[in-house]
Amino acid sequence: MSQRATTPGQRWLLEREAELVAVDEALSALTAAGGTDGVARPRGGLLAFAGPAGLGKTTLLAETRRRAAAGGCTVLSARGGDQEQRVAFHVARQLLQPQLAGTGEAALRATLGSWYGIVGPALGLCVPETGAPPDPQGIGDGLAWVLTHIAVQRAPVVLVLDDAHWADPESLAWLVAFAPRAEDLAMLIVVAYRPDELPPAAESFRGLPGRAGSRPIDLEPLSARAIGRLVRDAVGPHADDAFCRECWAVTAGNPFEAVELTAKVRDRGLRPDESSAHLLRDLAAAVKGHGLITRLERLGPSTVRLAWAAAVLGTSIPPALAASVAGLGGEEAADAVDRLRQVRILTGGDTLEFVHPLIATAVYRSIPDAMRVALHGQAAWSVVDAGLGPSAAARHLLETHPEGDPWVVQQLRKAAGETLRAGAPDAARRYLARALREPPSFDERAAVLYELGCSSLLTEPATTVNHLRAALEEPIADPALREGIVYRLSQALAHSDRLGEAADTIGLAARTATSAKARLRMKSEQFMWDAFRADEPDSPARSRRLANLADRLTGRDLTERYIIGLRAWDATLRAEPAHVAIHHAERALRGGLPWAHEDRGFEVPVLTALTFMYADRPGRAEELFATGISDFERQGWRGAHLAFGYALLGYIRYRRGRLTEAEDFARDGLRLAERVGRGTPVQWYCVAILVQVLIARGRVREAVQLAEEYDFGAPFPAAVVFPDAQAVHGELLLAQGLHHEAAAELAAVGRRLDPRGMRNPAWCPWQLHLALAEAHDAPERARAIAGEAVERARQFGTASAIGTALRTAAEVAAGPAERAKTLEEAVGYLEGSPSGYELARALVDHGTALRRTGSVHDAAEQLYRGLEGALLCGADGLAERAREELAAAGLRPRRLRTTDTDALTAQERTVAAHAARGAAPADIAHDLGTDERGVARLLSAVYRKVGTDASGLAQALGEGILDPP
Repeated sequence: MSQRATTPGQRWLLEREAELVAVDEALSALTAAGGTDGVARPRGGLLAFAGPAGLGKTTLLAETRRRAAAGGCTVLSARGGDQEQRVAFHVARQLLQPQLAGTGEAALRATLGSWYGIVGPALGLCVPETGAPPDPQGIGDGLAWVLTHIAVQRAPVVLVLDDAHWADPESLAWLVAFAPRAEDLAMLIVVAYRPDELPPAAESFRGLPGRAGSRPIDLEPLSARAIGRLVRDAVGPHADDAFCRECWAVTAGNPFEAVELTAKVRDRGLRPDESSAHLLRDLAAAVKGHGLITRLERLGPSTVRLAWAAAVLGTSIPPALAASVAGLGGEEAADAVDRLRQVRILTGGDTLEFVHPLIATAVYRSIPDAMRVALHGQAAWSVVDAGLGPSAAARHLLETHPEGDPWVVQQLRKAAGETLRAGAPDAARRYLARALREPPSFDERAAVLYELGCSSLLTEPATTVNHLRAALEEPIADPALREGIVYRLSQALAHSDRLGEAADTIGLAARTATSAKARLRMKSEQFMWDAFRADEPDSPARSRRLANLADRLTGRDLTERYIIGLRAWDATLRAEPAHVAIHHAERALRGGLPWAHEDRGFEVPVLTALTFMYADRPGRAEELFATGISDFERQGWRGAHLAFGYALLGYIRYRRGRLTEAEDFARDGLRLAERVGRGTPVQWYCVAILVQVLIARGRVREAVQLAEEYDFGAPFPAAVVFPDAQAVHGELLLAQGLHHEAAAELAAVGRRLDPRGMRNPAWCPWQLHLALAEAHDAPERARAIAGEAVERARQFGTASAIGTALRTAAEVAAGPAERAKTLEEAVGYLEGSPSGYELARALVDHGTALRRTGSVHDAAEQLYRGLEGALLCGADGLAERAREELAAAGLRPRRLRTTDTDALTAQERTVAAHAARGAAPADIAHDLGTDERGVARLLSAVYRKVGTDASGLAQALGEGILDPP
């Protein structure tokens, strides 16, 4: 029925056999060796215990820690606190700080590497560095890295979290996200919580699959027999059955209350028999609630004040700090602590703790309201005087009444700054909102509102708008502060999909700015938001103003380079010759365009990089994106910024025809966007790109399901994005065969973009898709639309734009001969472009057209090349169509013969051997010291000379016809 602890002074664990078996099984799996090969294969996981207060969760977790340590495990331990649950990373610090502190800064930097400046402040290991703060997703990833590092270096690891219902939201969010990974590490996570008090942030603990299945282990009250055993162990074996049963009845089987009750029985010297049973109910009432407070009050005023101070301070209480808060001298405080230990209210030496959280809660709630507020105020002063900093004082200041105290505002602002830079914007907002209620002085109010707005910019842009507009209504003597408020306000409006207001706000401020430098920056911001507006009143006029200004600038500072970068993007949208756009993009990059600048957005660097992609220089675009993504990660921006980076990098891979990689990047971006929240702008980007990739891969049904899952449809964002969301939706309708619906959607795109002069089919191919949609019912109109798209593509001048437009024009051409001729031209352009997928499509279309004109030999050559290109791109649907066309022509991929290799050069044979092994073009290029375009040309020559596909090459490699690479 029970198990006795092996260390002195440890409590009995009664009727917890099942729970201990679960602990032992989990520890055994964590430390077990593998099979006959002798390789250790530890298995971690999650073990959760749930139950109301007093049922022994803390005792059970203490025994878990003891057994884990005895088994050679590294034990990380933490406990949530009722008073500390609004202190950001309180639990994370308890768990990780002891494992990292005390090693010296150099050793700590070596251990944490690039994560030092990101997670160090959150864990209290270093002061925040200057620059933009990390986002919550970056902090979560950093903490996960630290915990994973500990799990690998100090395995096996047991992480124990008691009172998880009181853990701070930041730590809970991290642990809930990390918990599923414990299964793959040598780590066991053990948590205990009160189910009725579990906050929403920790609800996932209820359903995470763990060692006991998908549910936590519920602790039950003890039986009458177990309570009897506990009573007899405490007061003697002579306690009779009636007395023990009454103890069980008055405590309802709660072990904490039973232990406290038996201690009172022993202290009072009661006879443990039926004659005393009638006294137990009153005695039990004295153990908790009002009875406990009555018992405390009998100890004297100084002892009561010390207990109150300890309750206000929470957990791990320094005695000197408790004495300071209570207003007691050293000796008086020491006597009070001794008395509180004697009556089992406090325990500990160097740091004090309440014997049980129930006692702490009862004591805290017993403090008169006015006294509780005063004690929190005194605690704030005391922790600052003790050198613990404004962040430690802030949680106490949250509990005080506003009195217009400048010191309070100062401490809360400092705490908010520290907390924001540590990656906890929610906590920073709480501190600043409280500072605003103090209130701040007349000339400080705008600054507080500004800081409050900045803390919610990425997560609650609509709230930010309200704070910043209120700040602008305050008297502001500092021009730099006013300018900062305007910049942030325009960003918040733009992030709220209110681009018109963003542009108007910054434009109005530019007209009244007294500094030429500030005025130029405001103009650059206005140009940027106007460039994204779908409802801009006079886009051509804005383009002329931008061109005139950019041409006069030299790029001497960041503002000038931003304007020049916007000029490059505007040239791209309007289909000016691609070399013009590239010229301005290169000018913008001279001197640098930082992606993770504290005071500026990342939009212009992204637009500049994409200019290279649309101008058929995707390698340059990828270089810039790799640098930008690295900047995001180094800064700890692993939420929306990183999601944008991955999604758009996937878009570049899509444009290059590397569809498998494109899908992977787009899905990574979508996964990161999910962490930021549903319905965010970055999610639209990720879904739009992924839909395009899936269509290209021939998985239309999957693309439709994705669009339905994320409500990808009208209303579309007001911003101009890439790819254009409405155009992608029209392409999806077309892929489903819904020609009328697609035509209506795509025509709407044209009505929106054409008046703005955005006519580059390389950027938004709405005309190309519209021509295909119209071809069924209005072939003449379809040909006219396609013809216009070809002219626009020729104006832009890139091989991919012209080739893609010609391929589409061929699909709606009047007859087979014209179709074949147009496709021949399209193939010629696309062979000189980086667009592998578009080339494969054109080749298959060309082969199909030639077959239908009777040119079977020429058709075979193009179809073989198109099939191989489709396979290399990952365009499964296109590959299947090529096979069908080959079969219709009575052809199939030919086997490579030894004599065929004579037609190949040495470099072509090497490329063929690599391709036969399934190597990606990028890997082949790396091995050969060339680029992917060169690899594509060599492979094209191979397939043209030998007339086989990848499967034929693989078979030849196996038969020894090709030498291994």
